[in-house]
Amino acid sequence: MLKGRYFANCEDVRAVAPPVLRHRIITNFNAEAEGIRPDDIIARLTEVIPESGDQKGGGPEVFRTAEAG
Repeated sequence: MLKGRYFANCEDVRAVAPPVLRHRIITNFNAEAEGIRPDDIIARLTEVIPESGDQKGGGPEVFRTAEAG
């Protein structure tokens, strides 16, 4: 249970993303040469997570399936 809820919301995902993903993302040589670190990638990923009250549109296009239209 998270904060008394039986489900995770977008804020929860945003909060746990850095510690969960930080050690799982390995940058390639090109990213390292450009100074891109795993935390930079995580920050960009969490930017596309919709705000909790902004889910009526189904989220960004990247999260939609072909069936969802």
